Amino acid sequence: MPETAVSHSNNPFDIFIVGLKKGLNIGLYSLLPNVLMAFVLTYILKLFGVLDFLGATCGGVMGVFGLPGEAITVLLATWLSCGAGVGVAASLASGNILGPTELTILSPALILMASQIQYMGRLLGVANVPKRYWPVLMLNSVLMGCIGMLVMRFFI
Repeated sequence: MPETAVSHSNNPFDIFIVGLKKGLNIGLYSLLPNVLMAFVLTYILKLFGVLDFLGATCGGVMGVFGLPGEAITVLLATWLSCGAGVGVAASLASGNILGPTELTILSPALILMASQIQYMGRLLGVANVPKRYWPVLMLNSVLMGCIGMLVMRFFI
């Protein structure tokens, strides 16, 4: 059956298959590259000692949230791309730098700060939001992510 015929079908199985194909396409071509790039980037940062430097330098700030200093890389990657942030978090978890508690604390920031750089032009630019408001909108999202991490820390 041609794809166009299947996409207009009311048969639940056909609808499921079309949705599955779309989901697989998104996963393989949008999410997976970001996650793999994040794994490689985290390994490179660790190899060159940048991750240790960030851990020592940002330990005090991230300690407020109950996180090690290396967790700043998750937030920075998330700000660029949510998939990259998840990949960095997974990489740090596989390296035993982040545990389940730290990943839970980071979760609100992953949602609230996700992909701001990508969406700045895609959403704010298309919506004709004056550029003078962009920094306030970006800062608001970062602030809400920080508040979310603080709240999460105290609920755990």
